[in-house]
Amino acid sequence: MSTSPTAAAPADTAVRLGLRENWVQFTLLVVVNVCVGALVGLERTTVPLIGTDAFGLTSDLAVFSFIIAFGVTKALTNLAAGELTARFRRKQLLMAGWLIGIPVPFALAWAPSWGWIVAANILLGMNQGLTWSMTVNMKIDLVGPARRGLATGLNEAAGYVAVGASALLTGYLATTYGLRPAPELIGIVFVAAGIALSLSVRDTAAHVALELARHPRPIGAEQSTGLAETFARTSWRNRSLRGASQAGLVNNLNDGLTWGVFPLLFTDHGLGLAAVGLVKGLYPLLWGIGQIPTGHLADRIGRKPLIVTGMFVQAGGFVLALALLDRPLLAGILSAVALGLGTAMVYPALIASVSDHAHPTWRANALGTYRFWRDIGYAAGALVAGVLADALGLNATVIAAAVLTAASGLLAARWITDRPAH
Repeated sequence: MSTSPTAAAPADTAVRLGLRENWVQFTLLVVVNVCVGALVGLERTTVPLIGTDAFGLTSDLAVFSFIIAFGVTKALTNLAAGELTARFRRKQLLMAGWLIGIPVPFALAWAPSWGWIVAANILLGMNQGLTWSMTVNMKIDLVGPARRGLATGLNEAAGYVAVGASALLTGYLATTYGLRPAPELIGIVFVAAGIALSLSVRDTAAHVALELARHPRPIGAEQSTGLAETFARTSWRNRSLRGASQAGLVNNLNDGLTWGVFPLLFTDHGLGLAAVGLVKGLYPLLWGIGQIPTGHLADRIGRKPLIVTGMFVQAGGFVLALALLDRPLLAGILSAVALGLGTAMVYPALIASVSDHAHPTWRANALGTYRFWRDIGYAAGALVAGVLADALGLNATVIAAAVLTAASGLLAARWITDRPAH
């Protein structure tokens, strides 16, 4: 442990900010995040069906409890990760996240009861909160202010393409070999690769120190850098950060809801495991790939246009899912396309917007707070989906998601402002 490693790092004359200047380390971190995304992608197709088919769960809320456990744990870990960067190096936290994730594929593959699945998702939430937080923070550290949109786009693209590819692969394996254990055991490869690659990653404390040296007193530098103050500032006091936090929450509410609802909705309408895997894989694949151009676009035209438009496109995706449900494969594919493209517009722009409005001295805590609200959306989505599905049915749950997403887009339009990066 070290005291304030980020602030205390000496300014190294060999250190440079920029994507081109740090492309080797940046690329390595991209590949690390492929492993991060692939591990959580294990669950996208099979786990809701394991709950109903293998463990005989009849309540939708009980089935979605694993998503609630994942979302709450990941959100709290994101929040803690920002504060932990003041005590530990980013690389140390990255490695800790991987070590926590080691039991996950084994538990998913051979869990004797549903409680084990929920427990595995607590570990998975901690793993994702630490590893994904550190990869995005380290990329932002490396590139500096000018290319944050592209940096976050590439980071999130790598992670969510891997989520989609893993969901497709597990759907195929489940069709061929059954729901367990073959689809889950490929996670062992992802964890081993993530650990091996992360050992080669260099810490980015010197890059943060260089940015601080170049921008000693921009707007916000005089403000408290503590977690409590930054949490309040990011959650509601700063208008733009408040707008980004609520949009992030609703965005991941959508993801948590579709994670649990879509496999059940489309199997109820006749789709098999391979087709459900296609729908569940296509959404994050488009979400991932699309973030490369949208992240670059956010640097050129600003964050707000992409955030607002993306929320309305996602709302349209839910409408398509129900409007075409008599043709379930078409409904699933078109809704996945709209949800994927809408999320691709929103995701890197939101992270870049938070980075724009946060001084480097409290940026890690601001990103941790934003990611707390964003990822509590997983739990909120699963909770809302479970309660509404049990009370009113799966269709009503999808309608509610469309309404909430459109309302979030309106709030983003009202609250978020674009301004140049520091």
